[in-house]
Formats: sequence, structure tokens, C-alpha cells
Amino acid sequence: MNLDEYFKRIGLHGSYDKPDLATLMLIHKQHVMSVPFENLSIHCGETIIMDLEVIFNKIVRSRRGGWCLESNFLFGWVLREMGYATTTLGSRVFIGTSNETSPYESHLIHMVVIDGKAYIADVSFGVSSQVWEPLALISGEDQPQAAGVFRLIDKGDIWVLEKTGRKLEILNPDFAKSSLVNNNETKQIYCFTLVPREADHFFEKNHTLQTDPTSLFTNKSICSLQTPTGFRALVGWTYSEVTYKQDVDVYDMRNITDDEIEQILREKFDVKLQNKLQPVSKKSCYTL
Repeated sequence: MNLDEYFKRIGLHGSYDKPDLATLMLIHKQHVMSVPFENLSIHCGETIIMDLEVIFNKIVRSRRGGWCLESNFLFGWVLREMGYATTTLGSRVFIGTSNETSPYESHLIHMVVIDGKAYIADVSFGVSSQVWEPLALISGEDQPQAAGVFRLIDKGDIWVLEKTGRKLEILNPDFAKSSLVNNNETKQIYCFTLVPREADHFFEKNHTLQTDPTSLFTNKSICSLQTPTGFRALVGWTYSEVTYKQDVDVYDMRNITDDEIEQILREKFDVKLQNKLQPVSKKSCYTL
């Protein structure tokens, strides 16, 4: 494991040895543009292990993606190796468009302190809820990014991340009422405390998320990647390209066949699987 290999994986060349805000913003954005958020291992008969060496080999050397317990875990190692004051936190994800959250902290994120100011770094949530750059840990402040306006709100015992987006334009009328489409312009994404978490805090959750028959991740195969103009996603057999425009997000959605899966993953996500993927898209609360 070394930083040079990681930097090459995310398309950076040269030395990045100054742990300042500009460098953090750069590597954060490059990571989400290069490393897909994906849970495909579950649907390829593979087991996801929270071991840094295993994750480094998978994401960096095999050019795969991963979910937050892999990609954000790896990113935390990168930040610490670079000298950033980094604290791992756990968050509970809001379920669909409701005000209910998952019962346990299943989403791993990081708090990074630079020159006395705190930021939330999260390179592995995916689709339209993915921040491209770290968010300042300031309550109630609008923080505009490509996907919309993000806000962190201090509610006393917890912080809540929410996003206000734009109206949607669905090009294919067959998907106008798709369960993958969320027409709510403002949505809550996840909530968290500032209690530091070690990796072992997530070990049991990592197992549950890939084995529990009620888990989102056992019910849907997901791969998404941010692009300079929006994001791409493959959920089950539904392939989507989303383009962010000034006042609207344009969704180009279509269903693909089993025969197209491998090509789509290779050409659109730069992912080549070792084992055959069995796409899954059972009913579950998940929106792009």
C-alpha cells in the first residue's frame, strides 16, 4: 500500500504532501470521479471484508469500486497518511423519503480538521446525494455543489445532512413513475454524531448489510460513478445517465439486457469483474 499508487488510481500524478484544504478538495473530487460506489461483490458471490490491504488491492490495483465501508475506509487511510487530522464517524441513513433512519450506523464518513476548521469528507454515497467536495461543518449554511445545495444542520444531539436539488426531466416516459426517481427537491440524506468510531465499530454492520435479506444491498445490485456533468448508475438492469443543468436534472434511463451488463460496466464505469454478476432489483427503498 502506498499513496503513489492511490494517486495514480484517481488520475493524479505528482506529489501531494501538503495537507491543506485545496489538496483535500482535489483528491475528494478525483476520488468520486474515479472510484465507483458499488456493491457488486455481493452479487458476484464474493465477500466484502473491512481489511485495508484487501480493499487497497480491490479498489486501487484491480480498479474496482466499493461501498462506503470500503471506499471511505480507504480514503481515511489516505488522509491520515497525508497528515490530515482525521476522525472517523458513523452515520444513520434516512430510508427513502421518510424521516426514519436505519437503526444502526451503517455509513462511514470522516471529519477532517484543517487550520481549526472542521469538514465532513464522504467519497462513497453515490448517485445524486454524492458530495463532490468536503462540506464545512457549519450549521444551516447553504453549500452549493454540482448536485444541488447541501446543508449540515446541528440539531443538538445529532447533525443532519440534507440536500435541495432541482426539478427533474425524465426523457423516457416509461420511467416517469419509476421507484428510482425521487421528485422531492429537498431530502434528508443521513444523520451523525461527532463521536469517534474505530473500524471495528462497523464490522458487524458490514456483515449484516451483505447477508440480511431485508438489506438494500442484498435486494439491489448498484454501481454509480460521478461524471463532470452529473453521474451514471446501473441499478439491477436499469442504466441511467444523469446530467446536471442550471435549473433541471436530465435523467436518461433505459433497461438493458444481461448480455449488455459486462460492456456497460467496462465502458461506463471502467469496472471489469472477475466473477459473473447476477443483477438484482427487488423492491426496496432506493432512489437515484
